[in-house]
Amino acid sequence: MRLPESGDLLRVTRTASAQFAVPILFRVIRRCDWPTYRGWTWLDGYQLDSAGNAVERRSIFVRLAGLRRVEPGVPPASRYR
Repeated sequence: MRLPESGDLLRVTRTASAQFAVPILFRVIRRCDWPTYRGWTWLDGYQLDSAGNAVERRSIFVRLAGLRRVEPGVPPASRYR
């Protein structure tokens, strides 16, 4: 997977980090340059609701291999599956 960039829409689940037992949609603002473990990163962005509206700004620590991009035009309800 390429590194997340500003504007990317991601589906974040338990495969990215144990804290996401309930999947979320996340719009990336930036990838932080903070030192961390290989294959992991900090992301700043917004958690989105099922309609695509920002509900909370967050910084999340995730495993890159566990992130899944959501393609534009995917119906909102199917983004959580």
